[in-house]
Amino acid sequence: MKIHQTCATIGEIAFVMEKTMDALIEQVARRLQAVPGLPPAPQVVASAPATLPTEARALARYIDHTLLKPEATPAQVEQLCAEARQHQFASVCVNGGYVPMCAERLQGSGVAVCTVVGFPLGASSSATKVFEARESIANGASEIDMVIAIGRLKGGDERYVYNDIAAVVQACHEAGAICKVIIETALLTDEEKIAATLLVARAGADFVKTSTGFASSGATVADVALLRQVVGAGMGVKAAGGVRSFADAVAMIEAGATRIGTSGGVAIVEGASATGSY
Repeated sequence: MKIHQTCATIGEIAFVMEKTMDALIEQVARRLQAVPGLPPAPQVVASAPATLPTEARALARYIDHTLLKPEATPAQVEQLCAEARQHQFASVCVNGGYVPMCAERLQGSGVAVCTVVGFPLGASSSATKVFEARESIANGASEIDMVIAIGRLKGGDERYVYNDIAAVVQACHEAGAICKVIIETALLTDEEKIAATLLVARAGADFVKTSTGFASSGATVADVALLRQVVGAGMGVKAAGGVRSFADAVAMIEAGATRIGTSGGVAIVEGASATGSY
């Protein structure tokens, strides 16, 4: 009886928390409606419960195999590309200087080249971010992960943040590239996370992404669930930072992630195979 009572209590708490967050999302959305120069909010379609991939190769297609450390060597990037080819990850994610190398190594593999823009601080000018995106796309990247102007968001300048995101999204979409937008959840309050995610959605980005991996912490299940709650089924959600094991990946997918940025891609798919159900 006590176990059933405990489960019921946990379920009730989760229900109350979800309703509380719904109210906060609605409050932030109403506030953004009053900001001059922002387009109308896109319609939010409720998302269905996540379906876990049933094969290791299907799980691999969730993964952006990532190496963004400043000390990353050409040999390490070569290895990253080889692993991505072998496991058929969705992409490799590297700093811009390595895009041409990765594009050459992965040509015809089915693995995309992803790079970062305004990384990791998000504090460069919009024109600089647009230039980075266009140059990287010209060099072979087909996915761009940009960092928002975090300080501007925290300072309440939501119009600037929207324009900054929209400029990069436009540059990406004009060239047929995917744009993912990093909001750096570790540095934001829940209200700021919601505002940032709503701005990302208004700008027409393809994904909202939790983290750079360079802040005090990375993705959490709670943050992924919140981002999914905000955007519904209409956008991708990328969990990044601290996702290193098969169990971590499953938890993020169950929370609503449709892409995972990790340097532990090989460990994740090998862990999936080791469970016996993959």
